[in-house]
Amino acid sequence: MSDKEPRISPDQLCIGMYVHLDLPWTSHPFTFSSFKIKTLYQVAAIQALGIQALRYDPERSDVEPLPMPDQRARSHPPATPAADDPMMLAKRARLERMAARQAKIQACERALVSSGHAVKSITQSLFAKPKQAYAEAGELIGGIADTMLVDADVAIQLMADKVGGEDVYVHSLNVAILSMILGRELKAPAPTLKLIGLGALLHDIGKSELPERVARKAGALTPAEMHVFETHPAKGVDIARNMGVAPEVRAIIEQHHEHVDGSGYPRKLTGTQMSLLTRIVCLVNAYDNLCNPVDPKQALTPHEALSLIYGQRRSHFDATVLTTFVRSVGIYPPGTVVALSNGTMGMVVSVNSSRPLKPTVLVYDPAVPKEGAIVVDLEQEPDVTVASTLRPQQLPAAVFDYLSPRKRTTYHFSTETPGP
Repeated sequence: MSDKEPRISPDQLCIGMYVHLDLPWTSHPFTFSSFKIKTLYQVAAIQALGIQALRYDPERSDVEPLPMPDQRARSHPPATPAADDPMMLAKRARLERMAARQAKIQACERALVSSGHAVKSITQSLFAKPKQAYAEAGELIGGIADTMLVDADVAIQLMADKVGGEDVYVHSLNVAILSMILGRELKAPAPTLKLIGLGALLHDIGKSELPERVARKAGALTPAEMHVFETHPAKGVDIARNMGVAPEVRAIIEQHHEHVDGSGYPRKLTGTQMSLLTRIVCLVNAYDNLCNPVDPKQALTPHEALSLIYGQRRSHFDATVLTTFVRSVGIYPPGTVVALSNGTMGMVVSVNSSRPLKPTVLVYDPAVPKEGAIVVDLEQEPDVTVASTLRPQQLPAAVFDYLSPRKRTTYHFSTETPGP
């Protein structure tokens, strides 16, 4: 938005004009501060705000402003919208939803920090106290599963970089949480969901026995290094035996790099030779490795990662699992930067599998302080859709700073128990 845009009197407003309200977001009843007028009720609501002049965008408008009326014909000056005005009541309800969402995110942050500490403790106990490490892993995953299995919607939440901690733990948690959400969508019973979570959490334990220069190399591995790297599933199975893990968990650790078309490693298994649990973790592991590679400069956005898997590597994964995963994380997964149909930009911060095309978006609005940024559930805004996705590098500097796209894509989840 620019101050060079023409200004008009509120009396010149009509349906089809694209306007900018230079007011604090809480001082007007609309979801966005910039929008195209679609109803006479919106015209009346803007005129009731008492603005002397407002900006409009001729390029986004369908019509010209009305002629300036005879000032003597005005019967009364604009008035402040009444507190019981339906649009102001809707705005108040939206503010309450945003406050509730913020409380939910803070609860997610606390849960993620606690989980990160638990994963670190498990990793440090793998060799000295293997059975204790497995018991701790079971306790962590059991708690997540019990929460996830309540009769409720499960929403995947994008978490702040500062909450995630070390990237090695972030990867394990991401794969565990997303695998369990995917298992839930596939109607896995509670005991199976816990096995999926345990296998996902422990899938990379074999890397602890690889040389650091191989396990954490940022660039491409040489053929010799790749040969060493491909031993980590087998090394993980040896560690798992000492931990006393269940056979289903051990299979996930051994097979998490296999592909259903037989092109994976270490044993080039096909789909019929892999359990459903393994096929779930294989897909989620591949997705998170694309989003969170060792070298952050190679990271794909969540939308790009999903598009690449679906468009170029579909034969690697079970078709039902892949289709369900796309539905679970959404067409626009959390962390995706988007342009909306009303001309604004934002970042997807949450998605619910029941509404994959209508994620919750943190919206860039220079009139609203970054600390109190607007969060819009597109399901509540039928006229606004995602128009396109953007790479963070495409954003103007001010928008990039405002949205703060994550260097690392870290997920947790929240549940919302339906009312009676």
